[in-house]
Amino acid sequence: RMSSGIQIKAKTAVKKSKTSSPLQCSPEPAIKPQPKPSDKLNPKTIDPFDAHSRSPSAFAAIYAKGGIPCRLVHGSVNNRLQWECLPETVPFDPLLVTLAEGLRETKHPYTFVSKEGFKELLMVEGATEKAIPLLPRLVPVLKAALV
Repeated sequence: RMSSGIQIKAKTAVKKSKTSSPLQCSPEPAIKPQPKPSDKLNPKTIDPFDAHSRSPSAFAAIYAKGGIPCRLVHGSVNNRLQWECLPETVPFDPLLVTLAEGLRETKHPYTFVSKEGFKELLMVEGATEKAIPLLPRLVPVLKAALV
Protein backbone atom coordinates (compact mmCIF):
# COMPACT_ATOMS: atom_id res chain seq x y z
CA ARG A 1 0.00 0.00 0.00
CA MET A 2 2.67 2.42 0.76
CA SER A 3 4.31 1.93 -2.55
CA SER A 4 1.09 2.50 -4.45
CA GLY A 5 0.35 5.65 -2.46
CA ILE A 6 3.78 6.97 -3.17
CA GLN A 7 3.36 6.34 -6.86
CA ILE A 8 0.08 8.23 -6.97
CA LYS A 9 1.58 11.17 -5.14
CA ALA A 10 4.56 11.12 -7.42
CA LYS A 11 2.32 11.19 -10.49
CA THR A 12 0.28 14.11 -9.17
CA ALA A 13 3.45 15.92 -8.23
CA VAL A 14 4.71 15.50 -11.78
CA LYS A 15 1.41 16.72 -13.19
CA LYS A 16 1.43 19.72 -10.86
CA SER A 17 4.96 20.59 -11.78
CA LYS A 18 4.08 20.51 -15.46
CA THR A 19 0.99 22.67 -15.14
CA SER A 20 2.17 25.04 -12.44
CA SER A 21 5.54 25.85 -13.95
CA PRO A 22 5.47 28.95 -16.10
CA LEU A 23 6.33 28.52 -19.73
CA GLN A 24 9.80 29.71 -20.35
CA CYS A 25 10.23 31.14 -23.79
CA SER A 26 13.78 31.68 -24.76
CA PRO A 27 14.14 34.90 -26.71
CA GLU A 28 15.24 34.10 -30.21
CA PRO A 29 18.01 36.22 -31.60
CA ALA A 30 16.81 38.90 -34.00
CA ILE A 31 17.51 37.98 -37.59
CA LYS A 32 19.44 40.73 -39.30
CA PRO A 33 19.02 41.08 -43.04
CA GLN A 34 22.20 40.30 -44.82
CA PRO A 35 23.56 42.96 -47.14
CA LYS A 36 23.28 42.29 -50.83
CA PRO A 37 26.42 42.14 -52.92
CA SER A 38 25.09 45.00 -55.05
CA ASP A 39 25.02 47.26 -51.98
CA LYS A 40 28.81 47.46 -52.09
CA LEU A 41 28.81 48.32 -55.77
CA ASN A 42 25.93 50.81 -55.71
CA PRO A 43 25.87 52.71 -52.43
CA LYS A 44 22.56 54.44 -51.94
CA THR A 45 23.15 58.14 -51.66
CA ILE A 46 19.68 59.54 -52.34
CA ASP A 47 16.22 58.06 -52.69
CA PRO A 48 14.32 59.89 -55.44
CA PHE A 49 11.06 58.25 -54.39
CA ASP A 50 11.30 59.29 -50.76
CA ALA A 51 8.28 61.35 -49.70
CA HIS A 52 10.43 63.75 -47.68
CA SER A 53 12.74 64.58 -50.56
CA ARG A 54 9.97 66.30 -52.49
CA SER A 55 8.94 69.77 -51.53
CA PRO A 56 5.20 70.36 -51.30
CA SER A 57 3.51 71.74 -54.39
CA ALA A 58 2.25 75.30 -54.54
CA PHE A 59 -1.32 74.14 -54.02
CA ALA A 60 -0.40 71.97 -51.01
CA ALA A 61 1.52 74.82 -49.41
CA ILE A 62 -1.33 77.30 -49.92
CA TYR A 63 -3.90 74.78 -48.62
CA ALA A 64 -1.80 74.04 -45.53
CA LYS A 65 -1.46 77.76 -44.74
CA GLY A 66 -5.24 78.26 -45.00
CA GLY A 67 -5.12 80.24 -48.24
CA ILE A 68 -8.09 78.35 -49.67
CA PRO A 69 -11.33 79.31 -47.90
CA CYS A 70 -12.78 75.80 -47.85
CA ARG A 71 -12.13 72.59 -45.97
CA LEU A 72 -12.88 68.95 -46.57
CA VAL A 73 -15.74 67.51 -44.52
CA HIS A 74 -15.62 63.73 -44.25
CA GLY A 75 -19.06 62.21 -44.36
CA SER A 76 -20.02 58.63 -43.68
CA VAL A 77 -20.45 57.98 -47.40
CA ASN A 78 -19.49 61.08 -49.35
CA ASN A 79 -17.06 63.92 -48.81
CA ARG A 80 -17.99 67.54 -49.38
CA LEU A 81 -16.49 70.99 -49.08
CA GLN A 82 -17.39 73.46 -46.37
CA TRP A 83 -16.74 77.05 -47.36
CA GLU A 84 -15.67 79.60 -44.74
CA CYS A 85 -17.59 82.25 -46.65
CA LEU A 86 -20.08 81.97 -49.48
CA PRO A 87 -18.47 80.98 -52.79
CA GLU A 88 -20.30 83.90 -54.45
CA THR A 89 -18.33 86.38 -52.33
CA VAL A 90 -14.89 84.83 -52.87
CA PRO A 91 -12.57 86.76 -55.21
CA PHE A 92 -11.93 84.55 -58.23
CA ASP A 93 -8.62 86.13 -59.20
CA PRO A 94 -6.16 84.19 -57.06
CA LEU A 95 -8.44 81.35 -55.96
CA LEU A 96 -9.64 79.94 -59.30
CA VAL A 97 -6.08 79.80 -60.66
CA THR A 98 -4.83 78.14 -57.46
CA LEU A 99 -7.60 75.52 -57.62
CA ALA A 100 -6.75 74.90 -61.27
CA GLU A 101 -3.11 74.32 -60.25
CA GLY A 102 -4.38 71.83 -57.69
CA LEU A 103 -5.86 69.68 -60.45
CA ARG A 104 -2.35 68.31 -60.99
CA GLU A 105 -2.29 66.89 -57.44
CA THR A 106 -2.32 63.15 -56.81
CA LYS A 107 -2.67 62.98 -53.01
CA HIS A 108 -5.74 63.14 -50.82
CA PRO A 109 -7.22 65.65 -49.75
CA TYR A 110 -5.69 67.91 -52.41
CA THR A 111 -7.27 66.05 -55.33
CA PHE A 112 -10.77 66.29 -53.88
CA VAL A 113 -10.47 69.89 -52.69
CA SER A 114 -9.12 71.14 -56.02
CA LYS A 115 -11.69 69.31 -58.18
CA GLU A 116 -14.72 70.13 -56.08
CA GLY A 117 -13.61 73.69 -55.32
CA PHE A 118 -12.97 74.41 -59.00
CA LYS A 119 -16.34 72.93 -59.95
CA GLU A 120 -18.26 74.73 -57.20
CA LEU A 121 -16.68 78.09 -58.03
CA LEU A 122 -17.64 77.73 -61.68
CA MET A 123 -21.22 76.77 -60.71
CA VAL A 124 -21.72 80.03 -58.78
CA GLU A 125 -24.09 82.57 -60.29
CA GLY A 126 -22.09 85.17 -62.22
CA ALA A 127 -19.01 82.93 -62.48
CA THR A 128 -18.75 83.49 -66.22
CA GLU A 129 -18.12 87.21 -65.84
CA LYS A 130 -15.54 86.58 -63.13
CA ALA A 131 -13.71 83.74 -64.94
CA ILE A 132 -13.39 85.25 -68.45
CA PRO A 133 -10.70 87.79 -67.46
CA LEU A 134 -8.71 84.92 -65.90
CA LEU A 135 -8.65 82.75 -69.04
CA PRO A 136 -5.14 83.79 -70.16
CA ARG A 137 -3.80 82.56 -66.80
CA LEU A 138 -6.12 79.53 -66.56
CA VAL A 139 -5.45 77.96 -69.96
CA PRO A 140 -1.74 77.11 -69.41
CA VAL A 141 -2.49 75.76 -65.93
CA LEU A 142 -5.33 73.59 -67.24
CA LYS A 143 -3.13 72.31 -70.09
CA ALA A 144 -0.47 71.32 -67.56
CA ALA A 145 -3.12 69.54 -65.49
CA LEU A 146 -4.31 67.55 -68.50
CA VAL A 147 -0.80 66.34 -69.27
